[in-house]
Amino acid sequence: MVEEVEHFLRGVAHARRSALLLDYDGTLAPFSVDRKQAVPYAGVTRFLQSILDAGRTRVVIVSGRDAREIGPLLGLEPSPEIWGAHGLQRLRPDGSCEMPKIPVAVSQALDDARRWLNYQGLEELAELKPGSIAVHWRSLSETAAAELRSRILLGWFRMAERNSLKLLEFDGGVELRMPDLDKGDAVRTILREVGPDVPVAYLGDDATDEHAFEALTGRGLTALVRPTRRRTSAQVWFKPPEDVLEFLSCWEVATAGSPKSQSAGSSQ
Repeated sequence: MVEEVEHFLRGVAHARRSALLLDYDGTLAPFSVDRKQAVPYAGVTRFLQSILDAGRTRVVIVSGRDAREIGPLLGLEPSPEIWGAHGLQRLRPDGSCEMPKIPVAVSQALDDARRWLNYQGLEELAELKPGSIAVHWRSLSETAAAELRSRILLGWFRMAERNSLKLLEFDGGVELRMPDLDKGDAVRTILREVGPDVPVAYLGDDATDEHAFEALTGRGLTALVRPTRRRTSAQVWFKPPEDVLEFLSCWEVATAGSPKSQSAGSSQ
């Protein structure tokens, strides 16, 4: 681990409470053509379960998926707090789900986008989510993906413009969605709730995670999780899955037991 990460984890070890915010696909789990089979890397669930059981860390998943898909894949008990649809949904550990009301005009526009996909014969590539609809092309060749991207953007651009919707590009797809909230908003909400003195880390891989990195600038640790580096607002780079597993292992050790004294004489 780099010195910056080690310094942060020492802070976690000395804190009574901490917060660990994690993207799912590409960060905790490898990408899968069948999204229902995208289970975590080996070891992820064990480390997270141990961190949860220690009782000192608020674990939060922040994903582009429908929040209700994550729990069964992750297999934690109890299920952690999950923010889905890039910050539109908030699924609490007690099972209650919060989401802004979707305006009628937005619902109608998303229905139009879905019908357009059906007309184009692209319904099998679509993912319907609360307040949004996404198309994935990760399973296609580079040429086919580029052609589909152009086709989708051309077909959806006027729908987005006419209905004040947002066209959000992510690794392997594009999404038409309500414009109000993103992952950065989810992070800012959590920061307000935990207070100023709680160590907070965010791990993510996608362009959509940049909003979260930016929201945490100067306040916590941010890590880009990707096989290769790219330009990012994150402070450090983790290569999946080995660096992620090492980080979770170190977090597990840091929070196993009572917070450590700041100095040898602090308990006297």
